[in-house]
Amino acid sequence: MGKRSERRRKSRKKWVLIPLVIVLFLALGTAAYGYSIWHKAKETVDGQMHESVDSIDLEVTKKKVKTTEPLNILLMGVDARENDQGRSDALVVLSLDPRNDRMQLLSIPRDTRTTIVGKGTEDKINHAYAFGGADMAVATVENFLNIELDYYVRINMEGLEALVDEIGPITVNNDIAWNDGKYDFPKGPVDMNGDKTMDFVRMRKQDPSGDFGRTKRQRQVIEAIVKRGASVGSIPKIDSVLEILGSNMSTNMDFADMKKMFSGYRNTRHSIETYMLEGSGTTIDGIYYYQVSDEEVAKAHDMIVNYAE
Repeated sequence: MGKRSERRRKSRKKWVLIPLVIVLFLALGTAAYGYSIWHKAKETVDGQMHESVDSIDLEVTKKKVKTTEPLNILLMGVDARENDQGRSDALVVLSLDPRNDRMQLLSIPRDTRTTIVGKGTEDKINHAYAFGGADMAVATVENFLNIELDYYVRINMEGLEALVDEIGPITVNNDIAWNDGKYDFPKGPVDMNGDKTMDFVRMRKQDPSGDFGRTKRQRQVIEAIVKRGASVGSIPKIDSVLEILGSNMSTNMDFADMKKMFSGYRNTRHSIETYMLEGSGTTIDGIYYYQVSDEEVAKAHDMIVNYAE
C-alpha cells in the first residue's frame, strides 16, 4: 500500500490548484443571464470539458447525487507544456458532506511514493497522470488510499491564472510575511490577481515549512475561490469564464450532474476542513520521494470514508 515521498521541483515550476467550485456554481450563476448563456454553459461542459474515465462508475455516482449522498472528488492541477501531457502537481481529495454542510480537502504531496496502477511499479504519485492521464491518476489515488472516487476535475495552470483574473480578486489570510521581488505578501489578508496568486502558491524557499506550507497555500486559494465562486452570478463576463474553463479544464461531470449538485451540495462551502498527508523524505536510487507510512495512509483513508458519518 502506501509509501510516499515528496520533494521540490525547479523554482520556475508553476504550481496549480483546482477551482472545482467555479464549476459547481457555474450553472447557478448563468441562470441570471438567461437561456442563451445557460445553453452556452451546457455546451462548454458537455462538449469541451466532459471526459469520462473507466476507473469511475458514473452510474453509481449519479445515484449518489440523486439522493444527495456524500461524494469524493479528485482535484488535479496539471502543469502541461507543449508536446507534454504534464504531471498532476497538485492532488487534493475533496470530500463533500451535504448532511452537515461541510467539505474536507485532503492534500497528497506530489512526490509521494506509491504503486502506479496500470504500470505495476512504484513511482511518484504525480507521474500517474503523465503515464496515463486522468484515468490512471484516479485509479492510482483510489488504490493508494483504498477509497472510491465519484468525480475528478483537472485544470491547467494557465487556466487557473486566467480564471482568478476573471473572477477575482480573491482574498487569502496569509500566515507568513515575505516579498518575492515582484509582490509583497504581508501577514494577514492579501488580495490577489491571477499572477500574484501563482506566486503565492509557488513560493517554497522562504517558507520554513517548505512544501507543507505551499500545499497549505494551495488549499487557502481553493477556499478563496470557493467563497468567490459563490457569487459567480455577479461576474459580468460569464462568456470569458466559460472560454477559460472550456480550454483548460476537464471533468467526468456532465452539465446535468452539475445542476443536481448545485441544489444538493452548494452549502458544503460554509465549512471547510483541510489536511495534508504527513511523511518524510527519502532517496531511493538517487531519486527523492516522499514516504508516507501505512499508518498515515490508513488514517487518511478513515478521514475520507468516515467523514460523513
